[in-house]
Amino acid sequence: MKRNDAEQIGDIIRNYLRQESLETPLNEQRLINSWKEVLGPAIASYTQELYIRNQILYVHLTSAALRQELMMGRDLLVQNLNRHVGAVVITNIIFR
Repeated sequence: MKRNDAEQIGDIIRNYLRQESLETPLNEQRLINSWKEVLGPAIASYTQELYIRNQILYVHLTSAALRQELMMGRDLLVQNLNRHVGAVVITNIIFR
């Protein structure tokens, strides 16, 4: 017997996360975790701290030269990080 009102489990989980306001914090953590994967271990080794506030990713770097280099490619980096997560999580990056 086939059920017509069946929903896919992925849709049910997504709806639950939205209802409980857990989707945004989960995506933020996924983006922070993907930093090393997107930028590589060499750049990640110069990264001290990452956090997100108001859709802005704050990155503390130990290299001033790397900071300047990343600032020039900031828009592309925002796009790549959001694409990796599959949602628009951040709109800007501030390097410190």
